[in-house]
Amino acid sequence: MAVSICIPFYNAEEYLELAIKSVFTQTYTEWELILIDDGSTDNSLAIAKSIDDPRVKVYSDGKNKRLAGRLNELPELAQYEFLVRMDADDLMHTERIERQLKVFDNHPNTDLVATGCISITNDLTYLGSRGEAVDSISFDDLLSKKSAPLHASIIGRKSWFERNKYDQSLKIAQDYDLWLRSSKKNDFDCRIIYDRLYFYREENNATASKILAAYKNERKMFKNHAKGRYFKFWLKSIIKSVMVKGVSMLNKEDWLLKRRSERKIDPEEKKEYYDQIRSIESIVLPKIEN
Repeated sequence: MAVSICIPFYNAEEYLELAIKSVFTQTYTEWELILIDDGSTDNSLAIAKSIDDPRVKVYSDGKNKRLAGRLNELPELAQYEFLVRMDADDLMHTERIERQLKVFDNHPNTDLVATGCISITNDLTYLGSRGEAVDSISFDDLLSKKSAPLHASIIGRKSWFERNKYDQSLKIAQDYDLWLRSSKKNDFDCRIIYDRLYFYREENNATASKILAAYKNERKMFKNHAKGRYFKFWLKSIIKSVMVKGVSMLNKEDWLLKRRSERKIDPEEKKEYYDQIRSIESIVLPKIEN
């Protein structure tokens, strides 16, 4: 079975080509790559259009619809049953797609499969990893943040994304809102595997301003979904917000980045990560000759 790998991008010229290279290094080769430009003003679109491979499709309408809007377009653009999520500034392990698809083979009723991740800086420095194996995620697990999938590591059935749309009015935490809404109607059959198959550039996301915006949005979601338990979750979110503000005032924002991953560094995992990076970087993409 073939899969549709979907990368929306906006002003990602610094990272996009390497993200595309990590697609071309996949051990699973039955794929199409859908690159959706969200009104970039840099060289991103030119980079996308330079790839000379019939499996690569580039879409651009010159508009800036933001991430949720573009993600809602993917089921219509994709040819195949499975949609592979990926952000334009990240990379993936060469065996990512192959290993995640095996989970669907073993669990045919599952709609979504996510993976553990390795946290990296913008210059690809290994920071650590996070994520545990989870066979099912309940509504209460999501509310309490006990368990939730890493959004960009998801492979999901197209039919699930057709049933469950992102809220395009949200500028941040669109994934968390989608998980809550789909789980509330008993349509969130999601598994997480431990394997560190997604390489996540967290440096641009683990900033005080973005984390505080996410907490503010999640409090709105608690109000909508945590009936009878709203105050408990609201208070926890407020306490976390106060802590983040304190860290920011002390100019210790680097702590926000480090806390997202396990403090214990696994030497074997670290070595494999850098081997993967070398493999990805060495790939020569097929380019259109000028």
